[in-house]
Amino acid sequence: MHHDLNHWLTQTLALGGSDLHLSAGLPPMARVHGKLQTLPAAALTAPQLQDILRAALPQWANPEPRNTLATQALHDTAGPLDHDTAVDWPGTGRFRVNVFAQSRGWSSVWRVIPSQVPSLTDIGAPSCLVDWARQPHGLLLVTGATGSGKSTTLAALVHHLNTTQALHILTLEDPIEFQHHSQRSLVQQRNVPGHSASFDTALRAALRQDPDVILVGEMRDLPTVRLALSAAETGHLVLGTLHTRSATQAVERLVDVFPSEDKAMVRQQLSLSLLGVVTQTLCRRSDAPGRVAAHEVLYATPAVRHLIRESKTAQLPHVLQTGAQLGMQTLAQSLAGLVAQGRITPEEALHHAA
Repeated sequence: MHHDLNHWLTQTLALGGSDLHLSAGLPPMARVHGKLQTLPAAALTAPQLQDILRAALPQWANPEPRNTLATQALHDTAGPLDHDTAVDWPGTGRFRVNVFAQSRGWSSVWRVIPSQVPSLTDIGAPSCLVDWARQPHGLLLVTGATGSGKSTTLAALVHHLNTTQALHILTLEDPIEFQHHSQRSLVQQRNVPGHSASFDTALRAALRQDPDVILVGEMRDLPTVRLALSAAETGHLVLGTLHTRSATQAVERLVDVFPSEDKAMVRQQLSLSLLGVVTQTLCRRSDAPGRVAAHEVLYATPAVRHLIRESKTAQLPHVLQTGAQLGMQTLAQSLAGLVAQGRITPEEALHHAA
């Protein structure tokens, strides 16, 4: 069984794929440059796939006792109905794995995590990230839909900090994807849950762990956002991600997490601590195989801080459009630039602009 999984993972990598999908009742499929393709193999029966997953993911097959509520019978019980983890696969590399129950049985997605952390130049990241990384404190947000390369951008940023400055960098991730080896900096990565009960528990503890930089994998609830904002205010550089499709939405999302009586105070805090927002989406390249990122870039200029404080975020898109000399750009401008360079088709740009 291990042999089959090994073979499919190797095939996915050889095709330059980003994900391997193993789903009961269907043959294995790989996502290559954004499109799914079927691998030359027979359909997997539900018991076959369950055996493969059970052997490959012991931590899923034998969950800790606190997961017993999730352990309902699906054929015969094999683990929680949703499971997210990262594994090092001998001879092939590291994968982020998600297992879930579906109508035909189990399904799993194996996301390829490159062994080398890419540099900011490799991924064509906007130059503002290097400027913001020099700041001693503040909040820097990377946003985008699932699969838009947010984790990769943040990993490249951590790599940049690790190789250029002597800092204590603490990451809180779910799960740990790219593995960073301490170079000029001391990098410590914590899996949440696992190494800490929750993001807010880990963040509260982080403030006592003398970090210079804190990466918060996902700013998903009120306690986490509140702590991240106060960390950014008290002399830490905080890197966070949100699932929003525009920079304006990101600012609004952070404020909306709070009850109405706290909103004015949060806008004040955010207006003081925000460095900027990068929103990204991955487009299929037309000049070469692979994908290229388009970015929206919002700099927290005095004008932007004022709009956040005064609850006038509806005016942010206008500031973005006219802030080119300050390094800002809208997603539409970035897409138009990629079309002009011949790197993506006009159709692809329209698809992402929608």
